Amino acid sequence: MRDEHFEAQFPETTREAEVAKICTYIKDGSSCQIVGIPGVSRSTTLGLLAFNKRIRQKHLGNVRNTIHFIPIDFSEIRNRSLFDAMKYLFLNLTESLRERGWKEENKVVGDIFREHLQFNDELVLFQGFKEAVDYMALEKKITMVFLFDRFEEYIPTVTSEFFSNLRILRNRAKYKFSIVFSVNRPLEDILEPTLLADYYEFIVGHTIYISLADKALSDYRLSYIEKITGKKVARTQLQEILALTGGLGKITKLCVEVLLSDGAKHADLSTFFLSQKTIKNALNEIWLSLSPAEQSDMIEGIFEDKDVDAYLENVGLIKDKKIQIPLFATFIQNEYKHSSQAEQSIEYDQNTNTIRKGAIVLSDQLTSSEFRLLRYMIQNPERIVERDEVITIVWKDVKSTAGITDQAVDQLVFRVRRKIEEDANHPHYLQTIKGRGFKFAANSHDL
Repeated sequence: MRDEHFEAQFPETTREAEVAKICTYIKDGSSCQIVGIPGVSRSTTLGLLAFNKRIRQKHLGNVRNTIHFIPIDFSEIRNRSLFDAMKYLFLNLTESLRERGWKEENKVVGDIFREHLQFNDELVLFQGFKEAVDYMALEKKITMVFLFDRFEEYIPTVTSEFFSNLRILRNRAKYKFSIVFSVNRPLEDILEPTLLADYYEFIVGHTIYISLADKALSDYRLSYIEKITGKKVARTQLQEILALTGGLGKITKLCVEVLLSDGAKHADLSTFFLSQKTIKNALNEIWLSLSPAEQSDMIEGIFEDKDVDAYLENVGLIKDKKIQIPLFATFIQNEYKHSSQAEQSIEYDQNTNTIRKGAIVLSDQLTSSEFRLLRYMIQNPERIVERDEVITIVWKDVKSTAGITDQAVDQLVFRVRRKIEEDANHPHYLQTIKGRGFKFAANSHDL
């Protein structure tokens, strides 16, 4: 059944370096995270592990038959409860066993799932999940690898209990339980440390950045497009497309598709591509995934702050202080060069419970503590908020705030500045009033 998936058809050299690193962690019984900008085919990379036998053979050898991959698409359960998330993981484990053709394992795990689900109780269901993990890891000697695709979409809802549950499952199975998180930024950068604490040791430092280009992936996709359309792209045009896109998978695919669909000859491919709505939308998706500070550097083309530009370098957007996707660089200059970020207000929308700066949804990049702080400051513009008040607002759910230091408050404020300011060292919005506290600039307002 798994051979029917699109990812099953890719050649065994697809995403070779990234898959090799992932498999190294899996064979060691460790978890890891793959990180990349929109369009680098993170989902495809996970699909290769789940559905491509040749790639599993190449990277896992004989142990492949004792490793079972469970794809989990977290975009399907965004804003859902912990109970729903655990139910979804349990259900996907059962379904993946059926799809692989493991009838005995599917029946046993399925029976455990249905038996415990009928109580509609979170603790009872998790007890069943532990029994299923014990059966797979301890009795059947099978390593379970959960592939958490688009996990960033679950970040606004995730709780510390979610990671506690993962740790419990991992401790029961020992080295036969791994998770591959697929995220647009490292978990330690987008999650509050207290949330990730229980799974921190298993994931932090195990980061694999997905490169912009992969020749095997691009070649196969091109041949597939040519096959289904019955049209071919001239090699000279293809080379020009790859030069413009930096080989970025999604953008390259879209450029090839619109060129074949249009059928006309274009003296300036860059101008033609940037006139296409689908391509502009894909480029804008990349733009909106960046922080204001990163956007500012991309507009100005000045990359001198290592703290700001580390992410841009790691994901391959810049190299040697140069943007690696020329089409994206032109898009930025056309669309955003003359729209100053500094002129845009930061606003809280109580109807959607989101914080925005222009088109950017800042709240998607904030941890729960950062969100509470920024929301409160926006709702109290120009008023000086003292440190004790910050502690009360941000850490209101903590049993005791006695151990929360001024340093912890300062670190929190600086993290927020890194995500909302063009220059965190010279803040425009979230200002420090020496000896008194903090103030939010009045040009932001509550919708």
